[in-house]
Amino acid sequence: MSTFKAPKGTYDLIPPDSAKYLAVREAIAAPLRNSGYGYIETPGFESVELFARGVGESTDIVSKEMYAFETKGGDRLALRPEGTASVLRAALEANLHKLGNLPVKLWYSGSYYRYERPQKGRYRHFSQVGAEAIGAEDPALDAELIILADQAYRSLGLRNFRILLNSLGDKECRPVYRAALQDFLRGLDLDEDTLRRAEINPLRVLDDKRDDVQKQLVGAPLLRDFLCDACKTYHEEVRELITAAGVVFEDDAKLVRGLDYYTRTTFEFVHDGLGSQSAVGGGGRYDGLSEMIGGPELPSVGWALGVDRTVLALEAEGVELELPVATSVFAVPLGEEARRVLFGKVTELRKLGIAADFSYGGKGLKGAMKNANRSGARYTIVAGERDLAEGVVQLKDMESGEQTAVGVNEIVAELEVKLG
Repeated sequence: MSTFKAPKGTYDLIPPDSAKYLAVREAIAAPLRNSGYGYIETPGFESVELFARGVGESTDIVSKEMYAFETKGGDRLALRPEGTASVLRAALEANLHKLGNLPVKLWYSGSYYRYERPQKGRYRHFSQVGAEAIGAEDPALDAELIILADQAYRSLGLRNFRILLNSLGDKECRPVYRAALQDFLRGLDLDEDTLRRAEINPLRVLDDKRDDVQKQLVGAPLLRDFLCDACKTYHEEVRELITAAGVVFEDDAKLVRGLDYYTRTTFEFVHDGLGSQSAVGGGGRYDGLSEMIGGPELPSVGWALGVDRTVLALEAEGVELELPVATSVFAVPLGEEARRVLFGKVTELRKLGIAADFSYGGKGLKGAMKNANRSGARYTIVAGERDLAEGVVQLKDMESGEQTAVGVNEIVAELEVKLG
């Protein structure tokens, strides 16, 4: 046994379970690819300042959870805690917004890192698939992304999730609400850290999960009562568009995402079968983020869905995914000549897109057939010197147990037909 273990709060993806994660990633990405989103991949670490400016210094993510370090050259870097700031930085650096085709629509998949107390559904290393639409202010774009996320989850067979929707206002109406909320919070019995947070970003206090804080927040002013006419109109159009698409949602006046950059539309996908870590994904509009990180004015919207939590949600509902077969054909050679011949046939099958594997290591028939059974293959090809002398191999149907002799030169075509 190895003396090394995965770091606390992390996990290894190991077959066969890893196939579920791949299927979830593919299902989330599929509707994005069909809707004009191109794939982007960014480094696993970025400048600390990128996240401090973009995510917000008052957030727990930046103040408590980032893995930050200094390089030998003196650069202050951090493992990425989320995807949006990195994707927007990359788009600006590559001048994608200047190519004349706005919005720039991008999707990504990768690992993210936050130092927090590990528990089921909350890891220090986790996987997300995300989408960003950069450079356009349009309710239809907000609606599109919500609809695509809903479509992705339903394609997986997930049903017991809820979509929570809210508007956080904009730079015109949010300052008025911010002041009213601060006045309210100053009258509560809160600890020093929470009061400090209330002065920097009072909306973050609404997202506090502690019961003693939530009890005091009853009667707090709601942002929906402070929205300007433009934000009300915008939000109502988002609601109308997703309703017309048949997407069911719940208005949640207290919904506040844990990142500072959100404006107007904000939403969260939650699953009640996951206990305290009920959020499986979320996102919203972030019209000011580009300017925060030194770019031009580029109104944008996006989301990120957690692969880990989506898998947990599927398990909570008892949904079994239809996963691709790992091995359809398993070849068992008996003798050196059979090894050469059958290895060639396995290679031919793979070129045709048929999942095929081979008994390596010179095992005897009994051990090789055990491997064939473990592989889950539908068919096994067995050949020894006598078979090859007669110009045949033995084809065994692993479900029925039936075994027939098939010509060496016909076996690939025969399997192609059977697995068709």
